[in-house]
Amino acid sequence: MNASALAAIAFVCAFGGALAGMAVRRAMPQHHFDADSRDTIKVGAGLIATMTALVLGLVTASAKSTFDSATANVQQVAVDVLVLDRTLARYGPQTREVRTALRDAISTRVDSIWPRGAARSASVDPSQGIVGANAESVARAIHALQPADDAQRALQARATDQAETLLKSRWLVLSATEASIPLPFIAILLAWLAAIFASFGLFAPRNATVIATLFVCAVSVAGALFLVLEMESPFDGLLHVSDQPLRYALARLGR
Repeated sequence: MNASALAAIAFVCAFGGALAGMAVRRAMPQHHFDADSRDTIKVGAGLIATMTALVLGLVTASAKSTFDSATANVQQVAVDVLVLDRTLARYGPQTREVRTALRDAISTRVDSIWPRGAARSASVDPSQGIVGANAESVARAIHALQPADDAQRALQARATDQAETLLKSRWLVLSATEASIPLPFIAILLAWLAAIFASFGLFAPRNATVIATLFVCAVSVAGALFLVLEMESPFDGLLHVSDQPLRYALARLGR
């Protein structure tokens, strides 16, 4: 779901509805705008505005839930990576290559999801998740360790469980890459916005000040919807999950 495109459509629906309302006013007989008619139209517009607020609240809550879930997943992965690294460090120097491979796998994936540089674009493959496919080789290397005593066997078993937990996190990104806001919600919301702004234009005088005001209102509504939809794509766009937890973990891996 492209947030910019939908925000542009929202602006067209809102501002276009206002202009359409002004055009309808000029074409309709004047007796259609007596006091009783105006009151009825205002009550109807108020009802639609209330329903729009409810739907927009549901859309905002859904997008915020997706964003918060992705943030929590990234923070948990950072903790799991650090815990696994320390477990391998306690095992002994035999795990030096495994720890290096773990750091390289996480570093590659972080640079892929949170690229640095305007010429690069984010890549979020649901099959690789946050930790990347290379983490499987780390898990295999841990299984291949040959412990020399009971202490190392216990640490190997713990590291194996931690590696499997880390691998599970790759599927957590699925909840952030799939649309959480149903398109019918968006379609209904856009239709209601057009109706509300049409009611504004229906009773508004046709002058530059009123048109400018309605334009600013339409931009504001489209901007609000853009921010909400941006939160639905937490790994891309202007609003995205911070990479600081994982970069903090990377800075401490292998020590």
